[in-house]
Amino acid sequence: QLQPVESGGGSVQPGGSLRLSCAASGFTLEYFDIGWFRQAPGKEREGVSCISNSDGSTYYADSVKGRFTISRDNANNTVYLQMNSLKPEDTAVYYCAARGALGYNAQQLCVMRVFGNWGQGTQVTVSS
Repeated sequence: QLQPVESGGGSVQPGGSLRLSCAASGFTLEYFDIGWFRQAPGKEREGVSCISNSDGSTYYADSVKGRFTISRDNANNTVYLQMNSLKPEDTAVYYCAARGALGYNAQQLCVMRVFGNWGQGTQVTVSS
């Protein structure tokens, strides 16, 4: 079974940057829809950014638009989430999720959370 593995979390000051990585052994992520979600204490899990294998679209939540970038590195079988200009409200556990492509665009993926394979999460803390 596909098991995404996240890495790259940590603590950073406001305005700083982090790059999260999502990898999966034995599966070629290039052929999967991928989503990045986050969950802060006491809040629901929210879709941060998704990328669709079906149509190549990407989606970003309004709260991260212009600051975060999702990308595929097919040579290294990895999907990245580059996070710049981090804010304290970005503090959360970040999860990578994957599913086989079934025709959803990226916004549908993130909003509907139609993922069946989730990683264990990586903590991101933004604090001065």
